[in-house]
Amino acid sequence: MHKTDRFLDRRESAKYLAEKGLKISAKTLTKFATVGGGPAYRKFLGKAYSTTGELDEWISERLGTTRRTTSDAVPAERE
Repeated sequence: MHKTDRFLDRRESAKYLAEKGLKISAKTLTKFATVGGGPAYRKFLGKAYSTTGELDEWISERLGTTRRTTSDAVPAERE
């Protein structure tokens, strides 16, 4: 954790992400905590909190690469 990181609850996390132009609801963040795929979090007095650094890291992991055309899309891997 960096000195500038703050702890945000899910409502605040959703607002933080929206301020970065990435709209996601607190309910969706809660769902991700259940099914997986969401940002790292920890509990404090029964409430979930993520740091701003953890949210930024999650954005980096989930955000795709820059594309100029749809043909730039990477084909999905097949098993």
